Amino acid sequence: MGEATCALPSAHPLARDRGGGGARRPPDGLISELKLAVPWGHIAAKAWGSHQSPPVLCLHGWLDNANSFDRIIPLLPKDFYYVAMDFGGHGLSSHYSPGFPYDHQNFVSEVRRVAAALKWNRFSLLGHSFGGTVGGMFSCIFPEMVDKLVLLESSPFILESNELENMLTYKRSAIEHMLQVEASEKPSHVVSPEEMLQGFLKNNSHVGDECAKLLLQRGTTQVATGLLLNRDRRITRPEYYFNFISRELFVHSIRKLQARVLLIK
Repeated sequence: MGEATCALPSAHPLARDRGGGGARRPPDGLISELKLAVPWGHIAAKAWGSHQSPPVLCLHGWLDNANSFDRIIPLLPKDFYYVAMDFGGHGLSSHYSPGFPYDHQNFVSEVRRVAAALKWNRFSLLGHSFGGTVGGMFSCIFPEMVDKLVLLESSPFILESNELENMLTYKRSAIEHMLQVEASEKPSHVVSPEEMLQGFLKNNSHVGDECAKLLLQRGTTQVATGLLLNRDRRITRPEYYFNFISRELFVHSIRKLQARVLLIK
């Protein structure tokens, strides 16, 4: 556990060229890539700062990866140890085993597994979008482990009366979708780096070229004929995997929080 690995080759076609013959310079302050063992494979992560400093676990958004934090970590205080993980099925982390479904609570369990692997008893959480929802749920289930919770464009839980009415439909759709993908023999789609970039920008109009390349560096693998997306094909619409909760459960859960909370919208 905690084994340092070289996760991204400098020859990746979407690597940023900052001189030196096209070699990719690691983000400022990046110490190491981590590979943490779990029963279905490994959880990949990357770390900045000294492991002697107070720890902060960074949780990315849906279909994103740990590179989401490459630009913000260098701007934050240097006296913390930042670890950004890839959720299962995202980035460089292993996909869940066939037949094992992706579920909101499973991602919360991944946070607990990472904390155990790193021997963290108490730490801060920084979560963006879906990562904030996972971090919020973790902070209510394990309140004694989280001292600060920072939510970037997120909420600790998903509370939507309209979505609650459709909850069973979403659950059914998620199961059917998983079975369809597992039964499909369709090979992964290989595209050129430029086609991959333009497709990403088309589907994420709020993201600029530089950020798109950052996410695709960790979110794709180079093969002889182009690039493959790393993420599990079973993961598509996020509403299939959220846990929508009632107002009563929301209030009860929030009261369990011990962490100081910062919400940035």
